Amino acid sequence: MASVTLNTNHTAMIALQNLMKSNNEMDDVQKRVSTGYKVADAMDDAGVYSVAQSMRADVAAYDAVALSVSRGLNVVNIAIAAAEGISDLLIEMKAKATAAFDPSVSDAQRQMYNEHYQALKNQITTMISSASFDGFNLIDGPRTPPVPPATYSVDDLRVLSEPDANNFILIQHIDFTAITVGTLGSVDTALNAEAELTLIDTAMDNLHRELAVLGGNNAKLESHSEFVIKLQDSLNIGIGAMVDADLGRESARLQALQIKQQLGTQALAIANQRPSLILSLFQG
Repeated sequence: MASVTLNTNHTAMIALQNLMKSNNEMDDVQKRVSTGYKVADAMDDAGVYSVAQSMRADVAAYDAVALSVSRGLNVVNIAIAAAEGISDLLIEMKAKATAAFDPSVSDAQRQMYNEHYQALKNQITTMISSASFDGFNLIDGPRTPPVPPATYSVDDLRVLSEPDANNFILIQHIDFTAITVGTLGSVDTALNAEAELTLIDTAMDNLHRELAVLGGNNAKLESHSEFVIKLQDSLNIGIGAMVDADLGRESARLQALQIKQQLGTQALAIANQRPSLILSLFQG
């Protein structure tokens, strides 16, 4: 038979240790349930927490990349819209030049065609200068030559492709004025009108070639935007796998620990009553 002592209650000590263990486990589970994380801070698991924080930094950095790509898409899309509008205006100008080339029209009529022709030229110029987003215009004015050792101009659009300033998608500036209205003159005479028809065809060919380049850049940026989104999703999934708590499992553990805590409390109460048996030895 186990000894019964007054100064040292071995059974109560064991019951108290078990109760404290249950309480500590209860605190851990409650923290997981309340935060949603199994690793909420470095105290939970310093190694996993450090890796998760590093991955969170990567996700935040890719937010800047996504913003840069979004800005680049807007710049390119505005340039594309301007190119499409200029193409329509060149078609109108070709119609006016063709009418002015007609030898049967009078000089007065030809001057009217020329006035309309010049108005369309001015509209193209206005459209080119207005095709900017966030202060950046990809098609206005001549391209400044790159300053060695740089291989890009200050007028070129550089879009972040990675969270590193040295990695970017380069979209070269295009001088739409030089390839369109910069080559055109007037249709005030039949001879000039004939020359303008050839120049307009050349301008349209050049414009449509550059429009194809812009379309390719748009597709490139959209593809990279989708890649960045998928990459961030993958990183977030990886972080979640490391630090997120399984709330279904934690809920089941919480219920089990609540029962263990109640049983531990009762066991401690029973163990604390054991020394009172000593009193019965002195009765009678």
